[in-house]
Amino acid sequence: MAKRGYHHGNLRQALVEAALSLIEAKGPTGFTLSEAAKTAGVTPAAVYRHFEGRDDLIAEAARQGYEIFADVMQYAYDKGQPSALASFEATGRAYLAFARKYPGHYIAMFESGISVNRTPELAAVAARARGVMEQAASDLSQHIPPEKRPPASMFSAHIWAMSHGVVELYARNSPGTQSPFAPEDLLESGIGVYLRGLGLIGDDG
Repeated sequence: MAKRGYHHGNLRQALVEAALSLIEAKGPTGFTLSEAAKTAGVTPAAVYRHFEGRDDLIAEAARQGYEIFADVMQYAYDKGQPSALASFEATGRAYLAFARKYPGHYIAMFESGISVNRTPELAAVAARARGVMEQAASDLSQHIPPEKRPPASMFSAHIWAMSHGVVELYARNSPGTQSPFAPEDLLESGIGVYLRGLGLIGDDG
């Protein structure tokens, strides 16, 4: 493969994009740094000028994924305004949409075993994404009597877990987990049951 000329920043990004394609095809532990280098069209030695090892490369892919994820979630939240309910439901749908559109990033973020606390930068952007969901939950919680109101962080964690479960089981073509219902329908109905339980929507909502 002919080697392409890269500026410093472009080579780093080319390696991240190579890793994302390999993560999507082989999983986060199914490729080597040498394969990432070959996919990017550079020598293995070039990788080590930018990343200490495969986990370092995957962590950068995860960080970039969280940047996109936070932006997607913020857009969904803003689009639902001024309705707290619409914003909350939009963030749930955005989670599923993100997982489908950015599978390599999603795997790097949630299935690679890379801790969000690996670097301050990764922790910060993960917190920003989480904060959008918590804000949406907090807005909606204001409609619940204080004595019945779960903490916004718990509220959003429940929906995050539900969204994640639907993605993992039914939106990733996992063997033996086919559902007669579309993932979007599963998530929407699940959120509906949860919100009815909190008294936030009626039985016909």
